[in-house]
Amino acid sequence: MRKLLIGVIILTLFNACKSTNNAKLPILGNAHEVTKMVNGKSATVTESATIPDFKFVNQYADTITRKSLDGKIYVADFFFTTCPTICPVMHRNMIKVYDEFKGDDNFRIISHTIDPKYDTVPVLKRYADKLGITGNSWWLLHGEKGDTYKIATSYLQSVQEKNPNGEYIHDGYFILVDKQKRIRGTYMGTDPKEVDKLIEDIKTLKADPEEAVAK
Repeated sequence: MRKLLIGVIILTLFNACKSTNNAKLPILGNAHEVTKMVNGKSATVTESATIPDFKFVNQYADTITRKSLDGKIYVADFFFTTCPTICPVMHRNMIKVYDEFKGDDNFRIISHTIDPKYDTVPVLKRYADKLGITGNSWWLLHGEKGDTYKIATSYLQSVQEKNPNGEYIHDGYFILVDKQKRIRGTYMGTDPKEVDKLIEDIKTLKADPEEAVAK
């Protein structure tokens, strides 16, 4: 009886692990209908929302576009270097994600500054150095204010130039994006448990057969 019980427990744990590995993350955002040719015929199909084209500059003064992330799973967020509240907490937590995946060339982190006037490329480089960021695993992106604020909406994020107290405001989420540029999850960047879940969801997404063949 004892052996049978142990066997049932082992089988249950195995099936639980198998179920987790086969888990599918949701696709977030508003799907839309498009008309295209399917098998030689015009058809209306539903497509998931994706992150649109963009053009920014990273802390190394390299141009980063949507194409720069082709074939990569990535996490995005919005911040500014002089933020006195949530940004330092968010990026201390993001370091855990960075350390976990910095050796994986098919993964990136991109952080958009919402204060491009102050956060110039040299300022972003000093900020990266202070965090201990090296290489190309984590890009801090500078761009025109309008372009940054516009793309924030594609990431389902809210940013404001200044509130009535003269302060910048932005959501504190980390956004997980797959190789097809679809949002697969959002995680509160100030919550360590949410960041741990993000790390596990990245692993789940990496194990998704659909992601394995995506370019």
